[in-house]
This record gives sequence, structure tokens and C-alpha cells, in this order.
Amino acid sequence: MNTPRTTLYRDQHNAKILGVCAGIAEYTGVKRFWVRAAAVFLTFATQGFALLAYVIAGFVLKKKPPHLYKDVAEQKYWQGIRQSPKRTAREIRARFRDIDRRLVDVETHYVSNNTRLTAEIERLR
Repeated sequence: MNTPRTTLYRDQHNAKILGVCAGIAEYTGVKRFWVRAAAVFLTFATQGFALLAYVIAGFVLKKKPPHLYKDVAEQKYWQGIRQSPKRTAREIRARFRDIDRRLVDVETHYVSNNTRLTAEIERLR
């Protein structure tokens, strides 16, 4: 199931011609310069077939919605999902394990028999 964030779009905001290379760069996380350089190289290497594919993709792909991501971190997250969903899931699990470990440390400290901490908490109430 494709969500709007895992779909390939034309990026009109960063486009030079139709926005296909900018869309591919945004989708994969590769710099736009390298995608455009590869497109030029493939155009010469395939005797113009890549140019035909570029034009067709320019008409087939939808335009990127204006506010697809809230910030750059969210964009990087979705690029990671597209590149390697299993690795991203492992990273998320590792983050939750770290958060859980820190919560256990806080709970242990809170319920310990620390008289100074107990006095500070009572003073705050």
C-alpha cells in the first residue's frame, strides 16, 4: 500500500525542466546534481532513449504536493523507509529500547529510598 509519502513525484519546486530528476533525487535521497548527471550520461549512452523516458515520466508522474513533509527530518525518515524498511524498523525499535531503558532508570531512581529526592518532591508539592 503506497502512502503519499512513499510515492515518486515530480518536484516542480526544484525542477530544471520537468522535475523528474529532482523528484527521483528527493525520492532516493541522492543529490539532485548526481541524478541529473546520470540522466545526461544515460541520454548519450542510450542514444536518446533516456530522454524519451524522461519526457514520458514527466507526463506520467504526479506533481509533488506542496506540504508533504513537515521538516527535513521527516523527509529523511521517509527516504529511509523507501530505501530499507527493515533497517528503519530496527532503528525505531532501538530508539524505543533506549527510551525504555532510560525510563527504567528514572523509575528506579524515583522509587529508591533517596531521602534527598523525597524531600525535593515533597517541597514541590
